[in-house]
Amino acid sequence: MDVKTVCLGLLTQGPASGYDLKKTFESTFGHFFAAGFGSIYPALGTLAEAGLVTCTEVPQDGKPDRKVYRITDAGHEALMKALDNPAPAHKIRSEFLAMMFFAHLMTPEQIDTVLGSRLAAIESLLDKLDELDMNDPAEWPAGTRFVAGFGRAMATAGKKYIEEHRTLLTDVPETRDTDASSAFG
Repeated sequence: MDVKTVCLGLLTQGPASGYDLKKTFESTFGHFFAAGFGSIYPALGTLAEAGLVTCTEVPQDGKPDRKVYRITDAGHEALMKALDNPAPAHKIRSEFLAMMFFAHLMTPEQIDTVLGSRLAAIESLLDKLDELDMNDPAEWPAGTRFVAGFGRAMATAGKKYIEEHRTLLTDVPETRDTDASSAFG
C-alpha cells in the first residue's frame, strides 16, 4: 500500500488538508507507516489529477488558503480495489537495526547512546498511544483499535528486548572486530 492509498483511506473519515493528514501519519500511523509533506502533497496532487479526490481552497486570515481534500466516488472505488489484497506486504525498515548490525564497528559509548535514543523513541511512541487512548478508543473503528494495539505490542516487545539484551552489544571485549567480512564467512 502506498501513500496515495493511505491518503484515500484517511479521507474516508472526512475532509482533510495535507497538514491534517501529516498529523495523522505522525500519530496514528507513526509506528508503522512514515510519510512526510514531501510524499503527502505529491500524492494528493496525483489523486486530484486522477479525479480520486477533490480539492477546495478555504481562505484563512493572514495565511495562504487552506486546501481541503475530499474523496470522490471514484476514489472510494480505487480504495476498495486496493483493500482487496489478501496478502499485503509487511515490511519494516529500521535504520536502528541496520546500525546495530554493525555494532562490532562501534564503540561501547556509541552503542549505549544509540540504544538509549531508541528506548527514548519507544517511550515517546508509547506516550502518543496513551494520549490516543484518552480519546475513548471504544468509539474507534475496530481496525483503528487493532492497529493501535499492534503498535503498542511491538513497541513494548522492542523495549523489553533492548532492555534484556543490550549487554550483547555493550559487554564486549575491548578489541573490536573491524573486519566486517568476518561476520559473513
